[in-house]
Amino acid sequence: MTSTSRPDDIDIRPITGAEFAAWLRAVNTGFLRASALSDEEVEGRRERFVEGRYLGAFDRGRCVATFRSFDQQLTTVGGASVPADAISGVTVTATHRRRGLLSRMMARDLTAAKERGDVVATLIAAEYPIYGRYGFGPATWTAEWTVDVPRAGLDARWAGPADGGRIDLVEGEDVRKLGPELHERMRRGRPGAIDRHETWWKVHTGALLWDASWKPPFFAVYRSASGEVQGMAAYEVDDNWGDAKQPLNTATVQWLIGVTPAAERALWEYLCSVDWVVKVKSGSRAPDDLLPHLLPDPRAARITSLADWLWVRVLDVERALEARTYEGTGALVLEVAGVDGLTGGRYRLEASPEGASCTPTTESAELELGLGELGALWLGDESAVRLAALGRVREERAGAARKADALLRTSRRPWCPDMF
Repeated sequence: MTSTSRPDDIDIRPITGAEFAAWLRAVNTGFLRASALSDEEVEGRRERFVEGRYLGAFDRGRCVATFRSFDQQLTTVGGASVPADAISGVTVTATHRRRGLLSRMMARDLTAAKERGDVVATLIAAEYPIYGRYGFGPATWTAEWTVDVPRAGLDARWAGPADGGRIDLVEGEDVRKLGPELHERMRRGRPGAIDRHETWWKVHTGALLWDASWKPPFFAVYRSASGEVQGMAAYEVDDNWGDAKQPLNTATVQWLIGVTPAAERALWEYLCSVDWVVKVKSGSRAPDDLLPHLLPDPRAARITSLADWLWVRVLDVERALEARTYEGTGALVLEVAGVDGLTGGRYRLEASPEGASCTPTTESAELELGLGELGALWLGDESAVRLAALGRVREERAGAARKADALLRTSRRPWCPDMF
């Protein structure tokens, strides 16, 4: 009879390079995917391996829980970047649940991130209830539209952008040359957006294999009338001719970057003009994306998915609140409840369009909130008034939530285009 291992018997530590393949198999097991990976896939994923940032929980030599983090740059309100501890690959094998393995790995990683000087930690939550207890809050949301092309009302004779620009189909090699600089221009103007490592471009253009099922998409580039690259999209098209020899194909966007409204318009019009395509799935977009209103009939674009996306855990309250910009002027005293001794306290925020300061204070608090709520408010998407109505923040001074909204909320919603 095999005895159940006690939590203290399970060793949590950084994995070695020799254990990388076994760690990947544990990740796939945790995500209910086939555990077998080809040697090429393992070696492709090894390109991002950094010693010390991949944790494993080992029971009698078998990896039963996984955790990975990596350096990330996150755009905050106003365009500044802050260093973030990006968390991914989090799994606990079904045989080892409820033993505190995730809590131990999370504590170890967040402590290291705080010591490195990261301002926030980020993740994309597979399940909603898990990460609030570690101080994370949903800071951005994502939406997907499905466009009924025949209903959209676009000119069936569309032959190119009306602004004198042009759309070109290009190869993966061109995307690797043109994409990084274009993406950085987009990222600097979009709170919630994250940097893309060189490996990202290799994986998404086929230069590096992470998944044996990967198929090359089509790549479209928009150039303005002056020849400047202002937009780019990757998309795939299915092969559906129905039962009556009638094309019923769907174009699915993998990603689309536009640094001007003209670029976004041109790319969406192009996608809706491709012969045989009757539906366009937008892929991940901001909830306030321009797409529906770029169509003559906005009702042709129907939201088919809306969900929380990037979760933020603030590690340094002062630096986080000073890094972003503010459209209004005011001061607010916040009582931030910590969850693990790493972050928390009472702070006075003084903000204006010229800059902000955030310092510890002994003044009476005006608004009390947890780290998760601060993370949800920080990028400007959530409303403190709404959270107060839900009982998730508490006003110690009447009107404090409304004052927080006047300072923190933004005119456009933050958005993270990427999964990690």
